[in-house]
Amino acid sequence: MLLPNITDSGGVPLSVNFDSPEDFLIFGFQLVFATTVVLVAGSVVIAILATRDLRLQNRFIFMLNTSIADTLVGVSVYYLGLFDVQEGYPSRNGTHNLLPSLLGVNVMTFLFAQFDRYFAVCHPFIYTRYITRRVVISANVYCWFHVYSQSIVLSVVPLSKALQLYVFSIIFLQIIVLTKVVMTVKLFVVARFQLDKEPPGADKESKKESLRVIIFVVVNFLVLWLPSFANIIIRFVLGRGLTFRNEATNLFAIMARFNAVCTPSVYIWGSPSLRAALVRTVWGRVCPRCRRR
Repeated sequence: MLLPNITDSGGVPLSVNFDSPEDFLIFGFQLVFATTVVLVAGSVVIAILATRDLRLQNRFIFMLNTSIADTLVGVSVYYLGLFDVQEGYPSRNGTHNLLPSLLGVNVMTFLFAQFDRYFAVCHPFIYTRYITRRVVISANVYCWFHVYSQSIVLSVVPLSKALQLYVFSIIFLQIIVLTKVVMTVKLFVVARFQLDKEPPGADKESKKESLRVIIFVVVNFLVLWLPSFANIIIRFVLGRGLTFRNEATNLFAIMARFNAVCTPSVYIWGSPSLRAALVRTVWGRVCPRCRRR
């Protein structure tokens, strides 16, 4: 007997009808993907919060902020991916873009993290004096405030005004993306040439590690997120572009949300200290054999 495309309470329908093998595949993928994101990103959050040495380093504060957002993205997929939801304009069973805006938090956080690494490597005296832990925490808090203040305003103003503000936010986002690209190139040049001139040591290796991680993360984020961004621009400017039945079948949205598992994975791959903290605080407790290895 086929499962009906409604919830037991008669509320929001499920994202698929379960009348073809593809429907089961889509639903199963969304369920597995959401769980994977929560486990991977959530593990990074726990490891950083439970390790004082990591919490005292500015770069791990940025990692913590994006990992919190990624964990919430995973939680959001349990709704956006499993139920019949269409965000944007027009919206169907949507959340006024509150859940998709979690990706916007990461966009802003990555931008601040790029500037943080640039000043840490190229201007260490200025960085040590002015870029304190309080400044970094304030920057991360501002990312949430900036993104969700926009979302709240868009949800309370009339639709015509909301569309105008939405277009303006897209233009502003283009400026941010362009800045991110420029900073990525700049950081690559710094990592490739400037650090090679420094004498060998733990400080040099730490800088190379942090630059490598932020470059990989930002490039990966842009590659996965830009198709969705480009499709939104094409739909608003030219009235064309691709449309999808709902968020569960929106290939571009799935690619963008895939950052939520890729970003913490890159953190784990690129940071030995984070891996050690994960083994000690998370994996070692779940699997004692991991700790012994």
